[in-house]
Amino acid sequence: MREVHLPRTPEELWPILDGEPEVAVYAGGTDLIVRMGTGRPDPPSLVCLERMESWRGVRDESGALWLGACTTFSELLRSGDVCGRLPLLAAAVATLGSPQVRNMGTLGGNLCTASPAGDSLPPLYVMDAAVELQSSRGTRRMPIREFITGPGRTQLQRGEVLTGVRVGIPQGFQVHRFEKVGQRKALACAIASMAALLKLSGDGAVSEGRIAWGSVGPTVVVSAEVEGFLRGRKVTPATVEEAAALAERAVAPIDDVRGSAAYRRQVAGNLLRKLLYETL
Repeated sequence: MREVHLPRTPEELWPILDGEPEVAVYAGGTDLIVRMGTGRPDPPSLVCLERMESWRGVRDESGALWLGACTTFSELLRSGDVCGRLPLLAAAVATLGSPQVRNMGTLGGNLCTASPAGDSLPPLYVMDAAVELQSSRGTRRMPIREFITGPGRTQLQRGEVLTGVRVGIPQGFQVHRFEKVGQRKALACAIASMAALLKLSGDGAVSEGRIAWGSVGPTVVVSAEVEGFLRGRKVTPATVEEAAALAERAVAPIDDVRGSAAYRRQVAGNLLRKLLYETL
């Protein structure tokens, strides 16, 4: 039997974290509790953040949205601000797990798990999201691209928790797209995914493109080479094929039970092909 702490305020939380450095922190538990069933990890006690109301919800921050780390995916999908102003994130969250998982799983949990296949991650990368980290020592912020350092690895320090994510509202992008390929059409962990924002000029050229791939590298993959190649180019079949080839070279997938590295590489290119051909 493990002791489970249920703090309601940061003032209740900090003494627990400072006094029990090996404690495991979670909100929904859809990842941690499952992994604990295998015996790894095996923490001496747990801290559940589901009652931390100050770290839930969505609020406007002058041109950006603050998303509480303890906000469930279902709550994000019920938010008019998220669906209306961050449709790329909403599209990704809608593919995540089942209704039961979305009712329990939280945005902060998805980020701290730091799986390359995490569905919320590619949209947050292309929108240059920043994370908010707090401890008894204070608050710090950093870009999500710096926060996640590898599979299951983040910049969280001992005694520190992720409390929120600040996401700028994309302006002027006509195309907001999230695509995911899995072994089935629902309840699937991504074999490969892609989030994209595109600005298209009147003559059919890409004036700006932001693209990120999930599940094809140790972290989310972004390619300045692909984005730079597309910038200012008209979308033609030749452009599409060269961009897709660059994407296939940019990713660094592995073989696992869901798919081979070669298949993932091909899918990453095909997702970009599909996106660009649909703009013609």
